[in-house]
Amino acid sequence: MTHVVTEPCIQCRYTDCVDVCPVDCFREGPNFLVIDPDECIDCAVCIPECPINAIYAEEDVPENQRHFTELNAELSKIWPSITDTKGALPDADAFKDITGKLDQLKR
Repeated sequence: MTHVVTEPCIQCRYTDCVDVCPVDCFREGPNFLVIDPDECIDCAVCIPECPINAIYAEEDVPENQRHFTELNAELSKIWPSITDTKGALPDADAFKDITGKLDQLKR
């Protein structure tokens, strides 16, 4: 099993989770993070660090967010590794409670 970053991370990209990851499995995109399932060791230390509850164990991903499991795997192959904590995106606080963000990105 692996862990999955879900929709709440979009347009926020808090990186508290990156700092605690013992295997550097996070990948950074322009507006959110993903987890490389081939690198994740299922330690779960990232889950409580996420201030917006965007990370789940694969088996616990909410039904309406399951597509993020495949999306994390796909994007982790092309996005670069992130190993240091960075500031969140400028409008992170405004976006943290918004739903349907993935659909907005596809437009």
